[in-house]
Amino acid sequence: MNAAHILYLAHRVPCPPDKGDKIRSYNTIHHLARRFRVHLCAFADNPRDLAHTAYLESVCESVTLIPLNRKAAAARSVSAFFTGAPLTSLYYRDPKMCAAVAKARAIGLSAEIAFSSAMAQYIAAQSNAPRLVDLCDADSAKWAEYSQRRKWPMSAVYKREGRRLALEEARIVNWANASFAISKSEADLLGALDGVQKGVRWFCNGVDAVHFAPGVVPAAEKRFSCVFTGAMDYWANIDAVRWFAREIWPEVRASISDARLAVVGADPARAVRAFNGVDGIEVTGRVDDVRPFLEGAALVIAPMRIARGVQNKVLEAMAMGKPVISTPAGLEGINAQIGSEAIAAAAPQSFAAEIIRLLNDVDAARAIGEAARSRVLAEYQWPAQLSRLDAAIDELIRNSPAP
Repeated sequence: MNAAHILYLAHRVPCPPDKGDKIRSYNTIHHLARRFRVHLCAFADNPRDLAHTAYLESVCESVTLIPLNRKAAAARSVSAFFTGAPLTSLYYRDPKMCAAVAKARAIGLSAEIAFSSAMAQYIAAQSNAPRLVDLCDADSAKWAEYSQRRKWPMSAVYKREGRRLALEEARIVNWANASFAISKSEADLLGALDGVQKGVRWFCNGVDAVHFAPGVVPAAEKRFSCVFTGAMDYWANIDAVRWFAREIWPEVRASISDARLAVVGADPARAVRAFNGVDGIEVTGRVDDVRPFLEGAALVIAPMRIARGVQNKVLEAMAMGKPVISTPAGLEGINAQIGSEAIAAAAPQSFAAEIIRLLNDVDAARAIGEAARSRVLAEYQWPAQLSRLDAAIDELIRNSPAP
């Protein structure tokens, strides 16, 4: 095998692909491994993920997984208040990762790819190889949004992080040979940051439309009127479920008394667990496979009030041929025809009305689901999206000296 060597850095083990960033890194690595010898270096923030080491070694040329001690990382990030650095950068700053990158560079790399602004620091030093950074989302904007929804003192902390990360993101875009976002809107947002001197490219997330397809798995034994999927320790998902359960679901139940809602996702926070067993709501916790719940759902909801980039939960539901009812934020970055391929509703009353309408009109719901899957097949399969990354890598390698 004479394929070129590529370094790929991730802030989480990209396996299993059970949350947004891991879905993106998992599929990117598999795609790259078809053409290159991939050297993966990643932090393991969950000890369970280390069980996937052997599998990743079957995909990559080499794998270095570094356990992340969350307490020690949090202690490191506190020092950012005295240095002016983003909390996120210091949280993920570790000499073991520096050593792993140095070892990989000694091999002679044709390209270096860092996933997220937190990992860009490890390839910031000039290299003989082109340096690419997948920023994915404009995290600075995310923290700024968080600051508006949290009380002091966390609102002040999040506001500071938003400002500091904006400066860091601008620096990354300027030194990287190529930088990417998850959607055109996120790329435009990053490209408009103060001091940015280069354009930001983008490639969207995709879906494995064979894995996520109608009828591939049996429906879960329990059928639900509505299903929400996502990591339930993630604050944006927690906020979405709380808002939906308090402001929207009661109106649905008042009209359809036997309507049932499943909240499907790992590590549900206490605020989410509190809804379990109330008004037809079931909080499942971690499941081995979300597809049976999607298969058995009449509707899939994405009531996101805070959302950056592209919601994988929406793409997966669309691929399964399910009608999705979402806030406009939850559909950001997805080229779906509103009304025929997905339903958008911003206010609680209109959101509830759309749920009630489609639960009572099975034919209309089915038509939206079928159109949604057609959209996924046309635009949102991984090879088509990752071809944008391929083009950038090929161009940069062509114009760089051989390692």
